[in-house]
Amino acid sequence: MSETMRAVEITEAGGPDVLKITERPRPTAGHGQVVICVAYAGVNRPDALQRAGAYAPPPGASDLPGLECSGWVSEVGPGVSSLKEGDEVCALLPGGGYAEYVATPAAHCLPVPKGLSLKEAACLPETHFTVWTNVFMRGGLKAGERFLVHGGSSGIGTTAIQLARAFGARVFTTVGNREKAAACAALGAEKVIVYKDDDFVEILSKEGGADLILDMVGGLYLPRNLRALADDGRLVQIAFLQGPKVEVNFAQVMTRRLTITGSTLRPQSDLAKARIAEGLRAKVWPLLEAGTVAPVMDSEFPLEDAAGAHARMESSGHIGKIVLKVA
Repeated sequence: MSETMRAVEITEAGGPDVLKITERPRPTAGHGQVVICVAYAGVNRPDALQRAGAYAPPPGASDLPGLECSGWVSEVGPGVSSLKEGDEVCALLPGGGYAEYVATPAAHCLPVPKGLSLKEAACLPETHFTVWTNVFMRGGLKAGERFLVHGGSSGIGTTAIQLARAFGARVFTTVGNREKAAACAALGAEKVIVYKDDDFVEILSKEGGADLILDMVGGLYLPRNLRALADDGRLVQIAFLQGPKVEVNFAQVMTRRLTITGSTLRPQSDLAKARIAEGLRAKVWPLLEAGTVAPVMDSEFPLEDAAGAHARMESSGHIGKIVLKVA
């Protein structure tokens, strides 16, 4: 067996064309880890931020991009009893997914849901870990509540719409065009707002306000989100496509008892991610196996064309998830 592998590296900070195929040493499994022979790797916004030089990997993580994958366990490290060689898994990764092999904590691996392909399974970890921790664990979404997610046609958006609907919430979302609106309505969104045509603040206010908003836009959306919340509403911030700085009048936070929170997934501890994985295994994997929720697929690119996958994602024309075929 070769001691090297093909991988995609970031040769310098820049656009998609800085992603190049290279040879790297194969990783080995440390304590509590497994090595996965990668079938498919998911493509996510943080990968593009890392490529642009705006999102450094945490200490000890691979410098290669790629935060999720599916494949087969090829090596089991000491201290691991939950997995064995040959098991089909999908996994949240600390980095390194754009490669033929990757090491990750065994506790961050989940079985490929029955009825789903490896290609579909590669789309699950990053979005499901993010949505579960932010919408349900941190945001506390309950049945009957009004939930607004911005960017409904993204990987995060399509996941959030389906899970919120499955757990009994009323779902509202914003999108950029009519094609995306139709896709989100088909997933169960009660009202889809094309943000170029209509004002989400006005629409949500007429409904009584959102109990919970999941936002990845930031910038000028922040004060508008606060106005769109119901009294005692919660805003969960997970990204800043329009930037993290804006002026906000906090008097309304006090008088209307609003909560502003947020998180990023990658810097959290291995234990925190393992707890999220257990929640998904218990509450969400049965929904995937029953077909109640399903990953929405946009497109597939070969590993050699990671640049094309990034260009597709950054065009914002995609609906759902983009994957790289590795094996």
